[in-house]
Amino acid sequence: MPILNSQPARSAAPFRVIPGFNLTLGFTLLYLSLIVLIPLSAVFLKTFTLSWSDFWETITAPRVVASYKLSFGAAFLAAMVNVVFGTLVAWVLVRYRFFGKKIIDALVDLPFALPTAVAGIALTALYAPNGWIGRLLEPLGIKIAFAPLGIVVALVFIGLPFVVRTVQPVLEEAEQELEEAAASLGANRMQTLSRVILPTIAPALLTGFAMAFARASGEYGSVIFIAGNMPMISEIAPLLIVTKLEQYDYAGASAIAAVMLLISFALLLAINLLQARARHSTEAKRKLT
Repeated sequence: MPILNSQPARSAAPFRVIPGFNLTLGFTLLYLSLIVLIPLSAVFLKTFTLSWSDFWETITAPRVVASYKLSFGAAFLAAMVNVVFGTLVAWVLVRYRFFGKKIIDALVDLPFALPTAVAGIALTALYAPNGWIGRLLEPLGIKIAFAPLGIVVALVFIGLPFVVRTVQPVLEEAEQELEEAAASLGANRMQTLSRVILPTIAPALLTGFAMAFARASGEYGSVIFIAGNMPMISEIAPLLIVTKLEQYDYAGASAIAAVMLLISFALLLAINLLQARARHSTEAKRKLT
């Protein structure tokens, strides 16, 4: 007689450590709703208490427009600086061995752990006219503290880790044989950088730029001390929001915050589309080669 297998047939479905798509999706939506969607919805609901004329008057006031330009302009400039120098820092940490490398690698994460207010006070002490660095720059006519340039410096400080930690793993996984092959074929350093290295790390660079820009757009603690907070000159949009909250103008604060959210979302969406396009282009080149 044939021996019957008493064990139940195994399911063809793959084994998952966390079972239940419906359950995990439900918890995901609940978590996102409590942490992200509901607070953001509250901002827009509070904004809707204003009439259209009051809303438009609030967000187009010259002082508010100037704060928007400064906040997003400084965030964009700081993110661009971090893309350049953050890539250099990641390159040094990945490609070279030297004494104190572990210490420098740990210092990159310092802006994550350091309270933003402490960072702002420290930067102000350094770059003030009587500070260690500020006193050297003042005779040259360069003013950093209590000026828009100081805002950029603070945003560069808090945004650097995002670029370094995004680019660093990609450089570690990059095949150095491609660089050696390019050099053996007669490519100079600039050609190897532009045609081999940059296309490989381009998606990571865009991701780091987006994260640094998003972090800098709403930064408050490290900027408020070094900015000077002069209306129409060095006043950021988050400070205006806090000012209106202190004046119990919750609708006005929500209106400014809503505009910041919409602008940030539009810019991040555009950056994500560029990132996806760059990744698709890189994958297509790899398939061709």
